[in-house]
Amino acid sequence: MTGIVHLGLGNFFRAHQAWYTAEANDGWGIAAFTGRSPHAPGPRYKLITRGPETDEISWPGAITSTHSGLDRAAWTTAVASPETAIVTLTVTEAAYAGDDVPGRLVAGLAARKAANTGSLAIVPCDNLPGNGEVARRVVTEAARRTDPALAGWIAENVSFVSTMVDRITPASAPPEVVTEPFHEWVLQGAFPAGRPAWDVAGARFVEDVLPHEQRKLWLLNGGHSLLAYVGSARNLTTVAEAVDDPECRTLLETWWDEAAACLPLPAEEIRDYRAALVERWENARIRHLLAQIAMDGSQKIPIRVLPVLRRTRERGGMPVGAVRVLAAWHRHLHGAGAPVNDAGAARFASAATARDLLGELDPALAADDDLVTALDDELRVAAR
Repeated sequence: MTGIVHLGLGNFFRAHQAWYTAEANDGWGIAAFTGRSPHAPGPRYKLITRGPETDEISWPGAITSTHSGLDRAAWTTAVASPETAIVTLTVTEAAYAGDDVPGRLVAGLAARKAANTGSLAIVPCDNLPGNGEVARRVVTEAARRTDPALAGWIAENVSFVSTMVDRITPASAPPEVVTEPFHEWVLQGAFPAGRPAWDVAGARFVEDVLPHEQRKLWLLNGGHSLLAYVGSARNLTTVAEAVDDPECRTLLETWWDEAAACLPLPAEEIRDYRAALVERWENARIRHLLAQIAMDGSQKIPIRVLPVLRRTRERGGMPVGAVRVLAAWHRHLHGAGAPVNDAGAARFASAATARDLLGELDPALAADDDLVTALDDELRVAAR
């Protein structure tokens, strides 16, 4: 049995969803498609789980076949198959704003409707709050534009599961995938055609995934963005180097204090998570490059940093950590630190003042004079 079709055949998928499916060991397999690449690596790969001192080697066997994302016939056939119960995605935050991924999903679901092969679950695994609802919206809107009847069928037959995923997986060359020992997967939603026993490997199924998404997006991903822009401007290369740098570490703790005050979770859970992040990031054998994290900041900053900034201002505070991240990002867009690799960077780079930058992010923020002053002061400091 295959059971799962996946879009986004990258290293994170192999270290996370494919690993969980292999660990469940209950007969489910995955037909995996690349996101944009015309070349699909083979299904067999070596997973190196890299701890602070030793490596653990495994060969997860859940991927049964791999395909080019350009092979639309293979894609629609796989999604329409009566064996398929789940479609999973790891396509990055930016992909939900375009037409390609929603269009591919709509094409697959149209083929499934025509084949009358029943309900399935779509499970996005990207760093977006409410990623299931985001996927539902973009897919339904894309379907409605081409076939209103298909949009109705999707509403009745397709569930969209929201998830939080976490496992640091630096870039590496196939067939080797390097990852850390830590792994986490929290899911909210229905699986009308069944699912693997992912909980055997530690996945959790909850009524509300949002607090877990926020914890990860703000503390881990927001912290990563901070280190990427501040650390690379200090000529640091990896997360391990940055978290060990006194200036980066002090700012990181400031940012974490701001984010923690906005999280609807017990204080001890947040404390333990912060301690675990430090331990994970100090693992120098995981070469997680700041340049990799710095990519696509125009998509990441709005969901990793702005929610904390807004909540802090609503409570009357000045989000010093968030302001420092915005200033460091703006400086990055003008050549400081890691190379700019971001298709959406131009309009933010062209913002000449703090008010302009905030206006591009959210016009309401540009009307906050105290915030504008704080960011303007920080931009001046960063420019020295």
